[in-house]
Amino acid sequence: MPAVQQSPESRQKRSAAEPPRAGRPRRGLHRRRLWVSALALAVLVAGAGFGCAYSRGSGPTGPVPERVVPQLPLPWPGEGQSAVEVEGVGLLGTQGAQEPVPIASVTKVMTAYVILQDHPLKKGDEGPVVTVDRQAADEAGSASESTAPATEGQQLSQRKLLELMLIPSGNNIARLLARWDTGSQETFAARMNKAAANLGMTNTRYTGASGIEQDTVSTAQDQLKLARAAMKDETFRSVVAEKATDVPGSGTSVKNSNTLLGTSGVIGLKTGSTTPAGGNLLWAATVTAGGKERLVLGAVLHQKAGTTPDQGLQAALDASGKLAAAVNGGLQEALDRAADGGR
Repeated sequence: MPAVQQSPESRQKRSAAEPPRAGRPRRGLHRRRLWVSALALAVLVAGAGFGCAYSRGSGPTGPVPERVVPQLPLPWPGEGQSAVEVEGVGLLGTQGAQEPVPIASVTKVMTAYVILQDHPLKKGDEGPVVTVDRQAADEAGSASESTAPATEGQQLSQRKLLELMLIPSGNNIARLLARWDTGSQETFAARMNKAAANLGMTNTRYTGASGIEQDTVSTAQDQLKLARAAMKDETFRSVVAEKATDVPGSGTSVKNSNTLLGTSGVIGLKTGSTTPAGGNLLWAATVTAGGKERLVLGAVLHQKAGTTPDQGLQAALDASGKLAAAVNGGLQEALDRAADGGR
């Protein structure tokens, strides 16, 4: 039961009528000290999380995220669904119904996350060597999906396979990694769903490692939960920030399908597009605001569904680029205005 709070007037009357005993603190002062201690502990706990409020000072005692959001109107796309959040501020908002939709190759973020959970890589490590099997080599020549070059018997490091999966979005490499990790894509999909459940992704279901499957579905907000976890891995962060990667034994390189890299602070993450899924982009950027560098995460899903994969992807890139630019250019001012009470 919460303690009954007395008015200042009643405390003053009681203090005058009943002076404290010598050597003992006043009861009201003791309660105030307990209350201040509890408040300080609550602030410290809140400040340790991703969504602590911004402050001009050194502590997380400034305006709550609800005060920041009105100060930073975002150019949300007119279709599909989107979400954006900022480290140390929280969710800036969502657009569209947050209902499960196909996410195409954005699926590969979870594939990489599970692989790195099962086989962690330290900074600079290439990891174990994996032999390219016949299936991955045969699928490399497919004209109906995105693939990466690979030949049967080729020896590739775990790091290189992650690059070939995430940068040119190689479906064949995603399935190869799934087989290497658990023996089959079906078993690996179960691992993906378990990881999603652990991250609180309640509106997500994975049915394969590549994202070609139409029944692999998620929401923008769920994908932000995954992005937040994946970006904590140094290997993952470094891979998705690469603009291109060499293909061993071919003398060629493949470019990153995320053409926003290097603009408005964008440092990743992953594209995805099919005709049913439309264009999708899970993106990450950095912005300096409030005296420190902050991670910005955004998800834009289901853009121009029903058109060609290229049209959908370009729509997702355009929409994401506008959102990233708005946060990059306006967050500091929004935080300052929120700290001043919106004035």
